[in-house]
Amino acid sequence: MATYGFQIVSNGVYRSIEHRATVNLTKERLSIATFYSSDLDSELGPARSLVGPNKPPIFQRLPIEKYFKEFFSRKLNGKSYLDFMKIQSDEEAK
Repeated sequence: MATYGFQIVSNGVYRSIEHRATVNLTKERLSIATFYSSDLDSELGPARSLVGPNKPPIFQRLPIEKYFKEFFSRKLNGKSYLDFMKIQSDEEAK
């Protein structure tokens, strides 16, 4: 779900970071890839317990399958996918 998932589910409480690596010219680097995925029939969006009248959602809710299709169809460009997932407020629309 990428690191964006935590920021989306927490409704912005936990901020995601951009992955960066510092390399050492004299030592080998070992990377271990791990994957976690939700059921493709589920949805990704802010946890319902974290949104309400005084704390509206700041990210949209999407089926996981659509989230992955959109995520993997984009070029790598920092956190641009988070911008796509954000719900535009009335102030931002002006």
